[in-house]
Amino acid sequence: MTSNTTFTTPPPTAKYAILSFPTPEILLVTLNRPDQLNCINLDGHIELDAIWSWLDGEPSLRVGIVTGSGRAFCAGADLKEWNTNNTTGTRRSMPPSGFAALSRRSGKKPIIAAVNGLAYGGGMEAAVNCDIVVASSGASFALPEVKRGVVALAGALPRLVRTVGKQRAMEMALTGRTYGTSEMQRWGVVNEVVGDAEGKGKGVVQRAVEVAAEIAANSPDAVVVSREGVKLGWEGIGVEDGTRFMAESWYPRLVEGENIREGVRAFVEKRRPKWKASRL
Repeated sequence: MTSNTTFTTPPPTAKYAILSFPTPEILLVTLNRPDQLNCINLDGHIELDAIWSWLDGEPSLRVGIVTGSGRAFCAGADLKEWNTNNTTGTRRSMPPSGFAALSRRSGKKPIIAAVNGLAYGGGMEAAVNCDIVVASSGASFALPEVKRGVVALAGALPRLVRTVGKQRAMEMALTGRTYGTSEMQRWGVVNEVVGDAEGKGKGVVQRAVEVAAEIAANSPDAVVVSREGVKLGWEGIGVEDGTRFMAESWYPRLVEGENIREGVRAFVEKRRPKWKASRL
């Protein structure tokens, strides 16, 4: 899939992922180390940080999607690289945006996780912090770090408890157990499961693109600000503080833009809005 859009800056060079554009407004990032179950090495984190930063800064793009090639979404860290670094005493840190540049990403534009298979360790941590999670019926989720003597330190633990509650988060973190998509949907980690029990039916990426297109059809300014409002609540800011921050910091920027006027005018004129690229 390609795009005819002329970008203001070229896409970052990608060695460990494939970049494609299902529509001119949507960026699809496919993690592409299938033989390693899309485990991410340190260079991969740096690469993805540049990609998601480019998404946020490129005016023509409105939504991102991340998925994996092969049978895994992402099975976590590259433990072979980790072991080599332990042996040699090499110490390199991933970007502040966390695992896959997603697990601690704040960002500006929404990203949908199209979980096509195994989402383990850092892979699950990345998915938990995506804005919407669409998963294939055969996908599975786990935080198996305790089985390897390490800890899920990329951001999932404090974020997960706000989604599934303390007891469920404790169960996942302390047992390292693997969970199917139906359970993750009941617990609120997964928005939608795609395909039947045999994995037949619409593909998970296809469905993620449909959801992304639905988002991209809305005002890009309003999407950015609405996402920020939800994040404020999820990250623990009280309702009154969050509302005040939105009103004082984000709403003035929204009303200064062209899209809010275009949306109202299009409603009155009974036509589809013609949105401008967001400059927020």
